[in-house]
Amino acid sequence: MSDRATAVEETEAEGGPTRLRRAVSGRLLFLFILGDVLGAGIYALIGVIAGEVGGAVWIPLLVALGLALLTAASYAELVTKYPRAGGSAVFAERAYGSPLISFLVGFCMLAAGVTSAAGLSLAFAGDYLAVFLDVPAVPAALVFLLLVALVNARGIQESVRANVVMTVVEVSGLVLVVVLGAVVLGRGDGDAGRVLEFPPGVSVASGVLAAALVAYYSFVGFEVSANVAEEVRDVRRVYPRALFGALLVAGVVYLLVGLAASVVLAPDDLAASSGPLLAVVQAADVGIPDQLFSLVALVAVANGALLTMIMASRLVFGMSEQGLLPRPLGRVLPGRRTPWVAIVLTTLVAMGLTLVGDLGDLANAVVLLLLLVFLSTNTAVLVLRRDRVEEKHFRVPAVVPVLAIGSCLLLLSQQEWRTWLLAGAELAVGVLLYLLARAPWWGEREAAAR
Repeated sequence: MSDRATAVEETEAEGGPTRLRRAVSGRLLFLFILGDVLGAGIYALIGVIAGEVGGAVWIPLLVALGLALLTAASYAELVTKYPRAGGSAVFAERAYGSPLISFLVGFCMLAAGVTSAAGLSLAFAGDYLAVFLDVPAVPAALVFLLLVALVNARGIQESVRANVVMTVVEVSGLVLVVVLGAVVLGRGDGDAGRVLEFPPGVSVASGVLAAALVAYYSFVGFEVSANVAEEVRDVRRVYPRALFGALLVAGVVYLLVGLAASVVLAPDDLAASSGPLLAVVQAADVGIPDQLFSLVALVAVANGALLTMIMASRLVFGMSEQGLLPRPLGRVLPGRRTPWVAIVLTTLVAMGLTLVGDLGDLANAVVLLLLLVFLSTNTAVLVLRRDRVEEKHFRVPAVVPVLAIGSCLLLLSQQEWRTWLLAGAELAVGVLLYLLARAPWWGEREAAAR
């Protein structure tokens, strides 16, 4: 019997049949989500947040955590109800019954994920890597993406285990900042009063909202886990625990890092630094080499890129299984059972995006695209309440997705028009691809290939 036939016949009590390998345990899933949330963003965003709210950086971080938990609750219900690769695109298809809407939701995730991976590869090849190696940025970014693809193709279990190691390094670096804050405060050099100080002349409400919009990006990443649900053992039981546990741990770490940074450095100094946590380490003056934090940042960036590319490749696989993308994109390696064609495609697209000069506007478009995905997912929870499934699953009170929809609309209203224009152009490309894929000549070619 072939590997494909064997895989299709496998039936798990909590997930149903799948051609992917169920190799992710609850603990590995927790670390997967935690590693994706604790990405490279926090290493730079503390300074930006301090520029908005002064020393009270922990307040917008707390607000952003609350907003993220609202949408996370919707994912917990839908993933445990429909544990299939494809995530938000699968939910949209079931809720709205429109292949076009499902495709656009999936395309938003795909565009955001691949663009983020391209940006992370350039970040990896930039100043952090320059501390150790003086090499051109773009070639280094391409090599980096190739290595990420090889780990991804090796297998989900190997990829998630690599994430475990990198997550430990990420968390260790952030814990180090917290410890240094306590050391500085203990020797009488810090200023604990700054954690409640706002800039003069700035409204507390408007400052916290503006900073929370920035801080929200630090919690983005939990949605990636929906795309590996088909590879999680006992997914209906372990997914909510892993999701909420990871977000809460990340939130506590962020709050402590924000408090420590404010104690050690004045808000103006944090805001003026492009590497605020490195500035905190330097100000603590306890003999820790600068290279140590550069290494931690490199690990954080690498971890984010790996998890993002895992999401993108599984999303392509799931959309091909739905018929929203050509079936050949769903091919898997016979032994490893990883979606190798999807991995190759997403890696090539990410490599192409590294050739784009300034990714600043693209980064803003990534946030907007993800908010559109969240809006769809939160709405889908309410729509799919009429769809009953036999298996027990997580269920959230109806008021929670309603509040989550409101939070998405609030954050979308703060985006600039040029960001909307860029995201709209990307969605237009998605519509074009969708129409081409459904053209008669394409269908005939695909039927002939089968």
